[in-house]
Amino acid sequence: MIDQLFGSKTRVKLLQLFLSNPNRSFYVREITRKVDEQINSVRRELANMLSIGIITSDSSNNKLYYEVSQKFEHYEALKSIFGSKSAVTTKQTPEGDSSNMVVQLRLLGAVELAFLSGAFTRDDLSPVDILIVGDVNRTRLRKFITAVEKEEGHDLRYSIMDGEELEYRLDVHDRFIANALNSKKTVLIDDRGLFSVKTRVKKPITKKRKK
Repeated sequence: MIDQLFGSKTRVKLLQLFLSNPNRSFYVREITRKVDEQINSVRRELANMLSIGIITSDSSNNKLYYEVSQKFEHYEALKSIFGSKSAVTTKQTPEGDSSNMVVQLRLLGAVELAFLSGAFTRDDLSPVDILIVGDVNRTRLRKFITAVEKEEGHDLRYSIMDGEELEYRLDVHDRFIANALNSKKTVLIDDRGLFSVKTRVKKPITKKRKK
């Protein structure tokens, strides 16, 4: 039904990919692999979406990257439809899009906070690519990271800590955690409520000290 409503199966898959991954950029062949559609069809739909303003593009390292525009006037409405796994299913690559990645993260244990940054969002100043806060099974974590690295095609920098360590690092104004929290990111899990779901551009995190 959604395919019929929006006129193209490829378009629907692209909308889900971009809206499930705010702040993340993709190049054409990466997009084609993730949505499992013909490259000509993908290029045609990307051109249409660019002309409407749903996505933006820019070049980096001799590649043209595409990213959803959170300034698009109907961004919130589209995100409510396509920003979750239940809207439509793309190619079955659990580590390929953030909606499926959330499911995989939940299976690791009691994950309180998780986000993608660095290589995923092309933020060269971020100290980490994946940050996870919670009590997780380390064996499952290693398998998860290995699977994501295989999907992405390169090694990833990741950091895992429990809630107490995060609180301590916030208290002492740890530079690593400050830079990570203030980086360009795609938030996957935020059970701690550090990021407002209504905030389009993630604001710097400050922690109030207890009196």
